[in-house]
Amino acid sequence: MKIKIALCLGLLLITNVSFAELKVGFVNIPLVLEKAPQAEKAKKRLEQEFSPRDKRLVAQQKEIENLAEKISKNAAVTSKSEQAKLESDLLNKKRDAQRAQQEFSEDFNVRRNEELGKLQRNIVEVIRGIAKDQNFDLLLTDGVIYANDEIDITTQVQQKLASQPN
Repeated sequence: MKIKIALCLGLLLITNVSFAELKVGFVNIPLVLEKAPQAEKAKKRLEQEFSPRDKRLVAQQKEIENLAEKISKNAAVTSKSEQAKLESDLLNKKRDAQRAQQEFSEDFNVRRNEELGKLQRNIVEVIRGIAKDQNFDLLLTDGVIYANDEIDITTQVQQKLASQPN
């Protein structure tokens, strides 16, 4: 019995020694994404790319509102056939606007996902580079409930991203 206890204690000591040599780190990916200069530049590229279409959609919506107001104001003095034609035109413009808005949303989402994917790949490359340079055995990201500040390398990742040419 004493031999079994001694073996168990020995195994526990060996296990603790091997864990002491393990270098572990943590990266807060959401914080890196939020503060990365590449994220801000991607946002500006998207705004520049989609701003003209957004302005056209706003103008189109304003035109629809003006036409609806005109129809309601002139309803008493407009013939039934003319009223029906104007309402049909209004309905067609609303459909076109909805279609254009949906296409805009879909296109924007596709481009945003492309930009986010590029940024995420870049962040992973930076994290892997730091892990190799500093001989980490394990780097953790999502799902960590607590990480000691001594193993948190989020700031290093942010600094490396900030120093990259954009």
